[in-house]
Amino acid sequence: MSSLQLPIVQETSLPNSLLLFTAQIVAILSVLLLAAGYLKTDPKAASARVFTLMVIFVVLYLLNGMSGAHIEDQFRLDLSEWQVVIEVGTSAICGLFMIYCFLIFQEQQKFPVLFLIVFGSQVLLDLVLSLLNFLSTDTAPAPILDLFATSMDVLQLVFVGVAIHWTLKGWRADLVDDRRVLRWFIIGVQGALIFSVVLVENFLLEADSTSYPTEQAAIVFAIAILALGMLLVAMRFDYVSLTYVIRKVAELTEESGAEQYTAFDIDSFNRMFRDGKLYREAGLTIAMLAKKLNLPEYRLRAFIHKQLGFRNFNAMLHQYRVEDASAALADKANQNVPVLTIALTVGYQSITPFNNAFRQITGVTPSEYRKRGSHP
Repeated sequence: MSSLQLPIVQETSLPNSLLLFTAQIVAILSVLLLAAGYLKTDPKAASARVFTLMVIFVVLYLLNGMSGAHIEDQFRLDLSEWQVVIEVGTSAICGLFMIYCFLIFQEQQKFPVLFLIVFGSQVLLDLVLSLLNFLSTDTAPAPILDLFATSMDVLQLVFVGVAIHWTLKGWRADLVDDRRVLRWFIIGVQGALIFSVVLVENFLLEADSTSYPTEQAAIVFAIAILALGMLLVAMRFDYVSLTYVIRKVAELTEESGAEQYTAFDIDSFNRMFRDGKLYREAGLTIAMLAKKLNLPEYRLRAFIHKQLGFRNFNAMLHQYRVEDASAALADKANQNVPVLTIALTVGYQSITPFNNAFRQITGVTPSEYRKRGSHP
């Protein structure tokens, strides 16, 4: 996606323009329908808006693939006036994907300001480089500009890597089974494809993809297949529900010989979890809790989500821990007990996550809450 490299003519078998054009149309329609469906479902969600912006730039990238010299005249597009927008938008896809994954998987968390600054700087530098390249009449870029372009390419890979990290980090605590399966498939495959495209175009090819018709066609076909697959998954076709069938089979297998599992309802959960203060165990995971409660993990996930109304296991832990800490802070007998001691007592391993969770749930810091309790 770097715009500072000189095209090199390659002698290779040219892909069929009609087939490539068809793949472009399939990919474009699929991603546009995905964005429209996402916006219709939750128009106020920031993730829906970021996804839509990312889709627009993907469409521009696909259209740009039909402007190469290897495309037959009846299918070739003239996008020369839009090159700066296309190049900057294309380079922003990785950063937008990173933000999108954060909004999806790191619910109720504040986006790291550092990443936002780095992403904004990357887009701004790419804009400057694209304008210089567009206006320049020199046949070769200055070495310093080439270095900046390479740095921007590396940043794109970093953004995708961070996005995949947030996907893995958030997936385990997600209590909505269908969402875990669907989002893992969509974002996992999507992330792998974006990473591969950026790596191939920016580091393995000596010019942009329009100078490599065979490679560019392969990328377009991959995007078309992925986008169509994502659309089918989003529409919940029957064959996509195979994971649900497998999960049901596993449930029946477990339950057929698992009559020893205790009857479970909200009252029994509260007796064991809240009254027994199981949430105070540092580093508690849903797998560990399921073992303590003598329950299959899938049943515990469904119970917490459907009966208690939590979509994320960590969010549930924060709720119980903050309620416990609030009572301790309001108790006059604990006025001289450090806030850190209370945080460690209710299950936190450091003060920062405790302060963040407490402020998010109560609207004030632990210290402010304590002062309000002592001065009604």
